[in-house]
Order: sequence, then structure tokens, then C-alpha cells
Amino acid sequence: MSGRSAAEQRTAGAGLPAWRRPTRGEHRIQMAVAVLAAIGLQFALPSRFAIRPLLLMPALEAAILVGLVVADPGRMVRRSAAIRAVTLLLVAAISLANAVSLVLLLHGLITGTVGNTPGPLLASGGAIWGTNVIAFGFWYWEFDRGGPASRARGLHPYPDLMFPQQSTPQMAAPDWEPEFADYLYTSFTNAAAFSPTDTMPLSRWAKMAFLLQSAISLVTAALVVARVANVFH
Repeated sequence: MSGRSAAEQRTAGAGLPAWRRPTRGEHRIQMAVAVLAAIGLQFALPSRFAIRPLLLMPALEAAILVGLVVADPGRMVRRSAAIRAVTLLLVAAISLANAVSLVLLLHGLITGTVGNTPGPLLASGGAIWGTNVIAFGFWYWEFDRGGPASRARGLHPYPDLMFPQQSTPQMAAPDWEPEFADYLYTSFTNAAAFSPTDTMPLSRWAKMAFLLQSAISLVTAALVVARVANVFH
């Protein structure tokens, strides 16, 4: 970091909340489970909404995840440009696959070529919506204060996303710091409410990301629900 020993860093951070000082970092298990969930949701989609060949994107995502776990197992405190680039590639692959599925679904809804049965339509829309939540959760997690490794080292004092525990530290344990589950929850609430709820975007990129996610969620939900209602009537 700045040439100081670990003991000096701990002393300098004494009295600060965990999210503002060097910590042990978070385990990779949460993000690994989320990647597997995204892959599972992709398999749940009908083939008409997937990138061909069907196994291409799931296999790519699984291979990248295995590579990340092997290269950097345990807690994420190692700052590596290569590891971060590979992680971003993984998130981009999930986002790309889901974006293609969303475009194909919306095109089918607009042209009337899909959605004649409400059950499969709701299942497809739900899988795409859920994958979108996971993807944006990853983007928030990877870019807030420079990503998990930078947060573990306490390199960026100014958050891009303000969690309630950060604005009211007296309501949180001294060792609390945001982990992947917190970003996933933020992504879910933003997608469900079409706006921020308890976690506020502070930086401009975070505001634009929240805006984009809300717009995608709103359009997806509106068109799917409208089509289902039309089928029932």
C-alpha cells in the first residue's frame, strides 16, 4: 500500500469502522454460489432465448469461475490486475448472455411470436429478471470502492454505495463491512422497487447503473405482465 507495516496499518485504523480500514476480506464462496445460480437460471430458459451453441456461455462462465477459485482461493485480499480483469470478464459474460435472452424475449413479446401460454412466459421472464439481479449485484460489488480486494485493504475512503450501516455506524457491529450478499440484496431491491431503497448510490456511475437496472426491470416486468394479462383475457 504505502510502505507501512501491517502493524502500523492496524494502528492507524484503530477506532475506525471495518469498512474504512484494512480487514481480512471476504470469502469467495458468496460470489461463487451466485455464479452457479446464474448458470442454473440460464439452463432454465427455453433454447429460443439462449445464445447458440447452448452450452457456450454456461461452460465459459463455469470455466472462468474455476480459474478464479484456483488462482485466488479463500479470502479476497490479493490485488491483481489479471484476477480483476478475469472477474470482470465473468460478469460481462453473464450480462451479455442475459442481455441477449432479454432482447429475444422482448422481441417475441412485441411481435407476438411468444407468450401464448402464461406459465412458460412467466418462468422465462422470471429467470431473465433473476439473472439480471445477479449481474447488477456483481457490477455493484466489483466497482464499489475499487472492488473486494481494494475494500479489504481500505484503499478508498469514499463509498460509491452508501449502506445504512455506513451512514449510522452506531447501529452496526464494529467489524461490519459490505460483502457480496449486501450488493445482491441492493440489486434485488432496486430491481423490485424500480428505485433505490435503503442503499443510496453516491457516485455518478452508481446512479447511472441504478437507473439502467431500474429501466430494464420495469420494461421486462411491464411487457411480461401485460402479455400474461392479455392471454388470460
